[in-house]
Amino acid sequence: MFDALFGALANLAQPLPFALILLGTVLGIVVGAIPGLSGAMLIALTLPLTFYMEPVNAIVLLIGMYVGSITGGLITATMLRMPGTPSNVVTTFDGHPMAESGRPGRALGLGISASFVGGLVSWVVLLFLAKPLSVWATRFGPFEYFTLIMMAMVLIASVSQGSMVKGLIAGFLGMLVSMPGVDPSAGQPRMTWDWYMLNGGLKLLPVLIGVFAVSQIIGDMVAIGKTIKRVESSMTGLFMSLKDWRDQAFNLIRSSLIGTFVGILPGIGASIGSILAYTSAKNMSRTPEKFGKGSEEGIVASEAANNATVGGALIPLIAMGIPGSVIDAILIGALMIHSLQPGPTLFITNPEVVWAMIASCLVATIMMYGVMMGAVRYVAMVMYIPRVYLLPVILVFCIVGAFALDNTMFDVWVMLIFGVVGFAMEKAGFPLGPFVIGFVLAPLMESKLRTGLMMTNGSLEPMFTRPLPIIFLIIAVILLIMPFFRSWRERQFRGRAAATTDETAE
Repeated sequence: MFDALFGALANLAQPLPFALILLGTVLGIVVGAIPGLSGAMLIALTLPLTFYMEPVNAIVLLIGMYVGSITGGLITATMLRMPGTPSNVVTTFDGHPMAESGRPGRALGLGISASFVGGLVSWVVLLFLAKPLSVWATRFGPFEYFTLIMMAMVLIASVSQGSMVKGLIAGFLGMLVSMPGVDPSAGQPRMTWDWYMLNGGLKLLPVLIGVFAVSQIIGDMVAIGKTIKRVESSMTGLFMSLKDWRDQAFNLIRSSLIGTFVGILPGIGASIGSILAYTSAKNMSRTPEKFGKGSEEGIVASEAANNATVGGALIPLIAMGIPGSVIDAILIGALMIHSLQPGPTLFITNPEVVWAMIASCLVATIMMYGVMMGAVRYVAMVMYIPRVYLLPVILVFCIVGAFALDNTMFDVWVMLIFGVVGFAMEKAGFPLGPFVIGFVLAPLMESKLRTGLMMTNGSLEPMFTRPLPIIFLIIAVILLIMPFFRSWRERQFRGRAAATTDETAE
């Protein structure tokens, strides 16, 4: 294991991979620091540029963007109370009050250091858990995979923003969109309505760029007149002292482990990880009254956890081909574009790619810390670039990227249509994560189910008699009914409380 890791690290030390991962990390930080832009948008936009790269070079560039974008959002969350990415929402609770009190450097320093520790802890877990988990996953049959994906879809829908029903609908829509094209088993066109352009199905790249990039552009155009208040402050206190490290040590490790565990769970993402870590830190703090008013523990917990989800989310991606987050779903798309099949066999068929992903996660985390500590003052200036100058450039990149896929305007129209669809879904409260993950996973889910049915002459019995499929099904059912049960319990509780109040009044 260590020989392969050191080999991958030695490869990353070569000029081109080193430059690409540094470029990716810096771009991720800069884009993450611009309100309204996100890491998912950046990575989706960059995918067309990686067509002609070696797979390893393409992956290290994208991993750098992934790591950088999670941390870049810390700057706007602290300085403007405007999270650069959804994962930095919790950081606004204490980061901005501390910045307003005249200590922005202290707030950013705590956040950057916590992000660094969170990234390192999750990387250690990634290093030691990914390969054993992939070996275990090679024993999965088609029904194990089918039920695992089904469980992941329910889990994604149950914890996504908004209601669970909307999450399930979004996931179902994503699966439905993946259906047009040639039936993989029968070889006959389906849902093409005699339109030959749909015979190849809807391609991943135009859909991703549309849903993440074009929808964001439309949203920003709607709010183009919104101005950003400039904050001028010093960066004094950026570096943590030894006493700070000692005082925050337990909080750092606990929050990093929470973030890593949440990252491993399919599709949950950094937002939930930071919320859980923040809540744990507050509950175990000796000064819980300071949370929400500039608490150092709150900033550390939030940033350690959301960065730890990056390494955690890569574990199911590498080991089983299941995305741990929305960005991981895009990374799966990147692997497919380079003719690589994500999943447990990736360690066997393309070990250089797997170890490049693991090594680049570590290198990007170290680069992120260096860039943020050395240049956060200058990176913060990009917050004030008027979006009226940025949006046309980004839209041109979107169109060029979609067109370059097959040199056809059909993909551009698909991208624009899904941009409108993504914007409408967000306005209506439907989360985009389940939609994209449903779109990415549906073909694999269908393939596994059909393979299983062919092996058993059409019988679903193994799904209910083998241990792992039945466990995954039971967990899926529990996850499905849990929100409804919780809602029923809350109504019962409120009803009893109201009845008690009425009796007391009488």
